[in-house]
Amino acid sequence: MNKAIKACIFDLDGVIVDTARFHYLAWKRLAEELGFYFSPEHNEKLKGVSRIRSLEILLEVGKKKLSAQEMELAAEKKNKWYVEYISKITPDEILPGAYELLIELKTYKIKRALGSASKNAGMILNRLELNRFFDVVIDGNKVSKAKPDPEVFLKAAEELKIKPKECLVFEDAQAGIEAAINGKMRCVGVGDPELLKKANLVVPDLANIEWKDLIKIV
Repeated sequence: MNKAIKACIFDLDGVIVDTARFHYLAWKRLAEELGFYFSPEHNEKLKGVSRIRSLEILLEVGKKKLSAQEMELAAEKKNKWYVEYISKITPDEILPGAYELLIELKTYKIKRALGSASKNAGMILNRLELNRFFDVVIDGNKVSKAKPDPEVFLKAAEELKIKPKECLVFEDAQAGIEAAINGKMRCVGVGDPELLKKANLVVPDLANIEWKDLIKIV
């Protein structure tokens, strides 16, 4: 195959596991402590937004004002609750098809990396019992630039000792797809075809995907 793929790089949240609901539960808990209700609809405004900007939006919803010091403490409290929630996740929370695809890639001797902005990625993989499937884990502790900057994916390729053009990225966010493209990598979008239309291929999830069929398409 003239465009052989030698490695796959996976985003974590929305591809391997869904931790977004734990972020919501933590923000909702903070809102309740501040005396107002934060709905799932309000939470949609926080997607792809930094922690401090998310807090600003939450305060706007509740019509609350905090000092800079109070905001810093509130953000730390929210993160502490989020870590508490994800520390209890189990392998049952692995998204459909992810475990099977990782097994298949290992069988075919395709290298595997995780490329996530999360600083809790290592703990989450440990809780999901997926550590053994990844040759390399690049997370928020190893990179400083956010997607669509390709740093996280290029770092993964570098540690795998694989050329970017020989990597295939699995992503569920527009910024992640753009990061893969910026890194000169092919990519599979997992989710909404309209949002992820720049990907080489878009699938609703990783269920029923077989590697031998996938490499013919991408």
